[in-house]
Amino acid sequence: MDITTQIVWLFILAIPISCIAWTVTHEEIFKEPREWCVKRSQNGRTILVRKAFYLFTCEYCFSHYVTIFFIALCDYKLLIDDWRGYIIAGFALVFVANVYMSLFGLLRQAIKKEKVEIKQIETSEEEHKILF
Repeated sequence: MDITTQIVWLFILAIPISCIAWTVTHEEIFKEPREWCVKRSQNGRTILVRKAFYLFTCEYCFSHYVTIFFIALCDYKLLIDDWRGYIIAGFALVFVANVYMSLFGLLRQAIKKEKVEIKQIETSEEEHKILF
């Protein structure tokens, strides 16, 4: 696979990785299992149990495991055609996926802020109408 194709694969494969990692670690659909994992990660009897459950609560940690799954699924290697290509691809995919998640988080935060500001403006306009 030529380098251009590898780079395209890097940026495309990072999309489902970031999507899955974000959904499992942030979205409402996985809230109950995530809360259970948070409790187990804080109250586990051994460090191994605590760390094993923590990985389901941290998008960065979880993205490593999702990346391993996608590398195995797609047999994706980056730059080198042997086992070293898998390692380079793994860290590159985790990096790009986490950039995507950071940008998505900032975008959601900005949208939430705008909604709050709009609500405040609407409330003050309604109060102004009531007074006059």
